[in-house]
Amino acid sequence: MFSVMSPQLIRLSRRSLGRVASHGVGGAISRVPTPSLERRYADTPTRFSPRPHRCLKASSVSLFILTFGITGYAKMTAKMVSYEQNGTKLEGYLAYDDSITAKGKVPGILIFPEWWGLNDYIKSRADQLAAMGYVAFAADMYGGAQTTTEPEKARELSGQLYGKPLMAERARVALDELLKTGLADPNKIATIGFCFGGAVSLTLAYTGAPIAGVVTFHGGLIPVPADAAQKINAKFLILHGALDPMVNKEAVDKFLQSMNDAKLDFQFVEYSGALHAFTNPAADKARAAGLNGVGYNAEAATRSWEQMKMFFRELFGQ
Repeated sequence: MFSVMSPQLIRLSRRSLGRVASHGVGGAISRVPTPSLERRYADTPTRFSPRPHRCLKASSVSLFILTFGITGYAKMTAKMVSYEQNGTKLEGYLAYDDSITAKGKVPGILIFPEWWGLNDYIKSRADQLAAMGYVAFAADMYGGAQTTTEPEKARELSGQLYGKPLMAERARVALDELLKTGLADPNKIATIGFCFGGAVSLTLAYTGAPIAGVVTFHGGLIPVPADAAQKINAKFLILHGALDPMVNKEAVDKFLQSMNDAKLDFQFVEYSGALHAFTNPAADKARAAGLNGVGYNAEAATRSWEQMKMFFRELFGQ
């Protein structure tokens, strides 16, 4: 099940240690082996090529399922949703499984994108979460579902929100939109954020928003404001690349100190060899185009997603 490869470093807050001690983690810092490569694509649907003489039959069955659906099978819904914030028109992405939500409310996951905006990568993450049984809503942080592949444009767009009240305000509107669907259990809401979106997730939690958990993937690590500790309801899972030059050791140490000072429930997982944006396969292309410090890391991508799933099982009890 496990191969002996580069380890990950896990740091847990004192409040988290009691829960993990029974699972064999012997202290605040633990070395965990890397899962074998066979698990890399655990969330990717397997596709089989039918035998030639069965092609027509297989196609007919697929068409029937797509057209009519079959009771007991997944009925995925994915659509763009229009909403607004102070006159700015926004376009979020909602994904869920009808066959599950028809039975009652389920946990909801609010997704905040990288600084590239609400692109296909983020939508694919929403689809994955929907297939896991959650209601997933990917937020539009820029308006008009703007996306870019140009770092300078991404810096300009994210700079309009970073460190400003607008970041939390726009994030809160997205949370409200998820709750408005009526599909998500308001007591079981979590956020996940990638890069810039990680900073957004933290900022929303610091306002005291009604969210149970926060997961950041190679996220910007904004320290906890001194006056926010008593308002925060969430538990935190921080998934970080050990070689991330965009969020350096000084930034990490300052962030962890603020979490400890606030006595928050957090887990900090650091992946050896991982750069910024390690979950995104397009990161290598961005680096080749001149964006230094980013890179895809398949092991860290898979392991961090598994860590998130374990965190959600703890949060939601399922």
